[in-house]
Amino acid sequence: MSALASRTDRHSQPARHSQPVWRSQPAWRSRGAPTGRRAAARDGARGFTLIEIMVVVVIIGLLAAMIVPRVVGNVDKARVAKAKQDIQSIETALTMYKLDNFTYPTAEEGLKALVEKPDDPNVQNWREGGYLQHLPNDPWGHPYQYQVPATHGGDYDLYSFGADGQPGGDGLNADIGNWNLDSTN
Repeated sequence: MSALASRTDRHSQPARHSQPVWRSQPAWRSRGAPTGRRAAARDGARGFTLIEIMVVVVIIGLLAAMIVPRVVGNVDKARVAKAKQDIQSIETALTMYKLDNFTYPTAEEGLKALVEKPDDPNVQNWREGGYLQHLPNDPWGHPYQYQVPATHGGDYDLYSFGADGQPGGDGLNADIGNWNLDSTN
């Protein structure tokens, strides 16, 4: 009977755990690297304090305050340079148009004659595909102006009204035309 008693004693006693059941972790957490705040502290790793984060934000703000005004000034200069470059490209297309058709587009045909063939029967050598793929707007979103006959000398006036989209103006609002491409703006 002692063999029977020893067998029942073995099965009747509850298993002893090293930790209480309510403190045990799921199986997926018990393997691998430790996780959580205490595990990070044991490994020597720590997060950033609020002061450290605030210092970094202030430094980034100071750098932005020094760099942004320089970049904004360059954006305005780049727009003026882009307008001048567009005018030169359109001038080249107008020259090609004149070489093919012996005259510049009329005021009624305008710059559209560089993209679509005009209905004018005198335009017989219009280049298939046009002289420009599309008519660009100036960097401020306004269409370029074309005037025949010219008022500033030459055969035609080709210009942008500048940032304000109005005739005249100073600085960024000044007109940029084929008569003043060499001047600094």
